[in-house]
Amino acid sequence: MRNRNLWYWLFLAPTLVALGVVVILPLIVGTYYSFTDWNGIKINEFVGFEHYKNLIQDEEFRASLWFTVKFSVVSIFLINLFGLSLALLVTQKLKSNKILRTIFFMPNLIGGLILGFIWQFIFMKVFASIGDLTGILGLKGWLSTDTTGFWALVILMSWQMSGYIMIIYISYLESVPQELLEAAEIDGANSLQRFWNVTFPLVAPAFTVSLFLTLSNSFKLYDQNLSLTGGGPYNSTQMVAMEIFKTAFSENNYAYGQAKAIVFFIIVAVISLTQVYINKKREVEM
Repeated sequence: MRNRNLWYWLFLAPTLVALGVVVILPLIVGTYYSFTDWNGIKINEFVGFEHYKNLIQDEEFRASLWFTVKFSVVSIFLINLFGLSLALLVTQKLKSNKILRTIFFMPNLIGGLILGFIWQFIFMKVFASIGDLTGILGLKGWLSTDTTGFWALVILMSWQMSGYIMIIYISYLESVPQELLEAAEIDGANSLQRFWNVTFPLVAPAFTVSLFLTLSNSFKLYDQNLSLTGGGPYNSTQMVAMEIFKTAFSENNYAYGQAKAIVFFIIVAVISLTQVYINKKREVEM
């Protein structure tokens, strides 16, 4: 038993060291920097909660946070809806199941920056061409307003992540005992009743995992935001990650940017952990 415990910790040690060096230590140091006037090179004085007080009155940060929240809510709903729908489709008895799974998952393999530029071309050139042919003015200048820019980001995010979330739902759907579904069918339950009363409770853990992944990815989105809209027009589609990056590296206000990052981290952590707790509790009740 002692030898097994020793080997267990020896194999686990590299992961723990990497976690400490890459995540925990930077978080501690970054938190300390947020209470100083750190300029990226040195610290002149300790300013306490000054940055956090300024953050409360920062309208640009609040606007980007509100935009991020709206974007995350819509994206989480659509990604999980599409992901589950695709999973239900490819778990049917179709000859093209494997090909469809590959096709649906492929968008997740494309890098965020490249994906943003691809969709930027689609929204600005392809949509404009369709608008010229059909006379639909709404298709022209798709990225020129905050409303269309918002939906452009939602479309991009949903298109990219739905295939990835589909894989998670597939793994749970394929583990559902067919005997239960057949028994429900014999009892007279239709397809919707079988899904809601048999399949849905058994795949509830998949919702917990998928909601956590989509929530965290939606909140911290940066590269697609940068390449698709660049935060424009007039910072109306600027998400929190981009706003923090701009504060720290464009305005050279590193300590203030670090304070924003700490607040953003706390917000995302609280929402994510709350979501996991609620869904885990619902899983037990089901």
